[in-house]
Amino acid sequence: MLEHIREQLYHLHLELPRNNLVTWTGGNVSARDPETGLVAIKPSGVRYEALRPEHMVVVDLDGRIVEGELSPSSDTASHLYIYRHRPDVGGIVHTHSPYATAFAALGRPIPCVLTAMADEFGGPIPCGGFALIGGEEIGKVVVESIGNSVACLLKNHGVFTIGKNAEAAVKAAVMAEDVARTVWLALQLGQPEEIPAEAVAKLHYRYTYVYGQR
Repeated sequence: MLEHIREQLYHLHLELPRNNLVTWTGGNVSARDPETGLVAIKPSGVRYEALRPEHMVVVDLDGRIVEGELSPSSDTASHLYIYRHRPDVGGIVHTHSPYATAFAALGRPIPCVLTAMADEFGGPIPCGGFALIGGEEIGKVVVESIGNSVACLLKNHGVFTIGKNAEAAVKAAVMAEDVARTVWLALQLGQPEEIPAEAVAKLHYRYTYVYGQR
């Protein structure tokens, strides 16, 4: 079931350690099948180098396991909460990437001081409140806090990103860590100025609708 999505998820999970977004077994990627509405997600506590496409667990939006022999990620309930409340979302990523999570540890959003942030995120990366792992609570914080962005920090925890599909969500996770690192470096030198809102809007529009191949 969902063979193509499981194969895609396998390859996308490998991008997380490749881009230094996770350590050991932390983090996960999920994808929603647009035809059935079912969700495939990483199994809990399995190291990335040991993952295989068949290990991905398929669940329905209520969390019932449809197919898979392993237990799904401990973040599954929060992923499903986001999917139920954001029908536009087809992929979700959770990481503890170090630079972005440093901002989360302080409960601070990442200010939009880079054109790359305006392009990808359309503004600052917001930071939601604290929530415990294991239930829907983290998903609720993400839905309440993420706004129009594709990334959200969770206080004392880490990063969630969303996308129209799993690949877009992984890209947002990579970009979130990249800009977080640059902003952190800039803060060591001084206090960078935020880009004016009207310029952010123009940059985001260009990146979304003009940039790249059409």
